[in-house]
Amino acid sequence: MYTKKPFERDEVEPEGANRRTVKRRHLIYYLRVWDLDSEKVIGHVVDLTPEGFMLISDQPIETDKAFNLEIRWDDPDGGPTKIHFQAEARWSKRDINASFYDTGFMITEGAGEAFVPIQDMIDRIGFDD
Repeated sequence: MYTKKPFERDEVEPEGANRRTVKRRHLIYYLRVWDLDSEKVIGHVVDLTPEGFMLISDQPIETDKAFNLEIRWDDPDGGPTKIHFQAEARWSKRDINASFYDTGFMITEGAGEAFVPIQDMIDRIGFDD
C-alpha cells in the first residue's frame, strides 16, 4: 500500500501557529482512524504526538474542519482499546506516492484524556530514536 519509508518524507515547514514544537514519533505500524460522524475509516496514522498526528489516506481531507475521531487497536493483552478525540485538519497535500494524501491534524478536544493512552502507544509501538 505505502512504499515510502518515514525518514524519506519531504517535510514542508508550516508557518506561524501551524509550526510543531513536539518531536514527531513514527509508529511501527499504521493505526486506523475512524471518522465517528460517518463511521468510516478515513486513513492511517503515520506519526503521532500528544498534540497531533499525520494521517495518510487515499482521499483528500478537507482542511480547517473539525473532525470527531477515534483510533482503535488491540492492547498487548488482546483487548480492544479506543482513543476518542476531536481534531482539526490543519494542512493536506499529495504524498510522494500520488495515490495517497498526507494530512496534518491538531487535537483540539479530548487531548487531555487522550494524552496518557497516546503517550503509552508512542512508548510501546513508536520507533526508538
